[in-house]
Amino acid sequence: MNVLTTDAAAVARSRSAELDLGDPLRDYRDQFLGADDPTVPSYLDGNSLGRPTKGLPEKFAQFISAQWGGRLIRGWDESWMQLPVTLGDRIGRETLGAAAGQVVVGDSTTVSLYKLIRTAVAARPGRTEIVIDRGNFPTDRFVVEGIAEELGAVIRWIETDPGSGATLAEVDGVVTDNTAVIVLSHIAYRSGYIADVPGITALAHERGALVLWDLCHSVGSVPIELDEWGVDLATGCTYKYLNGGPGSPAFMYVRKELIATSRQPIWGWMGDENPFQMADGYVPANSIRRFISGTPPVMGMLAMSEMLDLIAEVGIGAIRTKSLALTDFAIEQYDSKLASLGVTLSSPREKAVRGSHITIDHPRFAGMMDALWAQGIVPDFRAPSGIRLGMSPLSTSFAEVEIAIDAIRSQLTLVQEKV
Repeated sequence: MNVLTTDAAAVARSRSAELDLGDPLRDYRDQFLGADDPTVPSYLDGNSLGRPTKGLPEKFAQFISAQWGGRLIRGWDESWMQLPVTLGDRIGRETLGAAAGQVVVGDSTTVSLYKLIRTAVAARPGRTEIVIDRGNFPTDRFVVEGIAEELGAVIRWIETDPGSGATLAEVDGVVTDNTAVIVLSHIAYRSGYIADVPGITALAHERGALVLWDLCHSVGSVPIELDEWGVDLATGCTYKYLNGGPGSPAFMYVRKELIATSRQPIWGWMGDENPFQMADGYVPANSIRRFISGTPPVMGMLAMSEMLDLIAEVGIGAIRTKSLALTDFAIEQYDSKLASLGVTLSSPREKAVRGSHITIDHPRFAGMMDALWAQGIVPDFRAPSGIRLGMSPLSTSFAEVEIAIDAIRSQLTLVQEKV
């Protein structure tokens, strides 16, 4: 049996305890519900669904009683109508490096991708190509495939290494003078690889194309400077590192120079210049509001404001430092406990291009998730053979990382012994 010696296990435990004790952000873990739940000793899936903050139940109760129950329909005039933009401005300020008036909240990530890709294609008339990498998240690829079929566009695929993501050189080899838009993820959903946003964006502009960046795995976990990087369009979900809860709405960023001439494809009453005139024809608002379509999901926007308070208090730089410390420790644990069992690290070792999660692969991982979850060890699985360890810097402890690695090692050892 391939096991750690008692002395080695004790050293590993003392290492995680030492890191937790020395963590300047350790007290923030107490701000999240369930962080002290003994039935879930390790939650490493915050990059799929972040924990709720402890202040959230009171916030929802107050909204239901005082806002919804107390103000009733008057709430729309008093604050709800503006919430997609005011909350968008706050997300932009705290996490995106975006000046006011460029971010709006309201749809799912899928709908947002559709709107922005169609907007980009329309902004480049005569160009018929959409570029995307095969390693991108299925939703991004499926939306691109649907739009290509709808418009008769051509998809140019970037073939990427599963252990990284789309590089500047790979993009350079695919983009042509006929490319309308490039669709890429800032952080690859599987490997955690961080793309060169400034470099790829500049390359796209040299070729006359626009770029849409998916920020789902980066917003709230790494520094982002959309304005400084010259990004055209971006979208991202809010239920991961912004802790907005299941199904909380996504945000859309549109660079201010593009807004006035943009024509997004889903026209709705809320995006009209004067919605209460009930006019016969649609006239898009002369602002980021033109990207709103249906009624904003007000209750779905409440939770993330609590997390934005914490991000503003801590600062994204300190969050990034903790994120790197957690992923460094996860790789250290992988090296000492899993590499010898045939497990592969499918994420970058280089800090500069590593996000807040890592993926480890083994052919037998696919059958292990039920056993791990039954123990309260909660990472997630990414086909065909990857366990993804997602560290949320403000709510994840170093002990949780160690507990998860130890449990994965134990389960894999048991499986291999049965073979």
